[in-house]
Amino acid sequence: MTLPRPSGSAIARIWSRLTQAGVPEAARKVLADDRTLSDVNHYAGNIENMVGTVKVPVGVIGPLRVNGVFAQDDYFVPLATTEAALVASYARGAKAVGKSGGISVATLGEGVLRSPAFRFDSIAKAGLFVDWAITSADGLVAAAEATTRFGKLLSIDPVIDGEIVFLMCRYETGDAAGQNMVTFATEALCRHALQSSPVAPKSWFLEANFSGDKKASFLGTMLGRGRRVTAQVDVPEDVAETVLGSPIDQILEYGRIANLGALMTGQVGAQAHFANGLAALYLATGQDVACVAESAVGFTRMERSETGLLVTVTLPNLILGTVGGGTQLPSQAAGLDILGLRGTGKAPALAEVAAALCLCGELSLTAAVAGGQFGSAHKRLARGKNA
Repeated sequence: MTLPRPSGSAIARIWSRLTQAGVPEAARKVLADDRTLSDVNHYAGNIENMVGTVKVPVGVIGPLRVNGVFAQDDYFVPLATTEAALVASYARGAKAVGKSGGISVATLGEGVLRSPAFRFDSIAKAGLFVDWAITSADGLVAAAEATTRFGKLLSIDPVIDGEIVFLMCRYETGDAAGQNMVTFATEALCRHALQSSPVAPKSWFLEANFSGDKKASFLGTMLGRGRRVTAQVDVPEDVAETVLGSPIDQILEYGRIANLGALMTGQVGAQAHFANGLAALYLATGQDVACVAESAVGFTRMERSETGLLVTVTLPNLILGTVGGGTQLPSQAAGLDILGLRGTGKAPALAEVAAALCLCGELSLTAAVAGGQFGSAHKRLARGKNA
């Protein structure tokens, strides 16, 4: 089925049908406003059947001091959200870490997975295919990398279940999030395998739900999918009490119980709310927001230090980029401009800022719940005078 690409005439035709179906004219005026129509060409590679744009309020926090391997600066971070109190909470966390000397961040690894599957007549033929794939890896790599200027196929790891073979293909994707990049590359790899393998599969599938794409998975948690980043800050006792409004012992008591809750309910990872900050950052900077399903998996650890509270977060699956996809759209490009991280060479720094942002949220939310501020803050900020 072919759907119209965005254009002024295409939008007008779709709205004509919607109006005939009873959709109010007021909806058209809001979604297909003058600015959207003037920018319509920018959306040609991002959507089909376009009827307009949705406006999500954007707040900013900062300066957020990040002392990373790639991100070394004070950053203003845009957050797009409809949830009152979210920006205020992350801003409070940023203030606390600023008074603590900033957040130390390190990128530990990188690799986006795509995992095709091949089904054979027997276990023996599956084994022959795996043997061929291992000894013919150079040809598979060449076929995959011929589809991209920036992607690199780092490894091919076979997994056998009876007559079925999964190939875990791990890629480096440069400054792009890389979801489409690894799809196109892996399709070329599979075509090469079909033409060159001494045994033919009964069936094959480009993605067999083994990579963890847009899902919380133990594979991603252990091996990483995207960029694996860890961040840490040591918050002095007086900063915890004056900025966060909660004694450290109380924060740690709540943290212990919250971790027990995560353990008892079988959560993948153990953290308070990475998804809040990542979803807001992804919306503001043109990321694939569905990737929050895997990017928000991770761990938060809090313990006493010699001077105060040591907080560590690790996120093994940060899927994001500074080129391609939605990063080129007008509002989202502006979000990256606020960060100073738009374009080539900036994706590693964006990943480290994202991890630092998550740490700010963990620190502020944990202190709010521990100090009895959580409900009152949402009442005050979400309901205003009606609280």
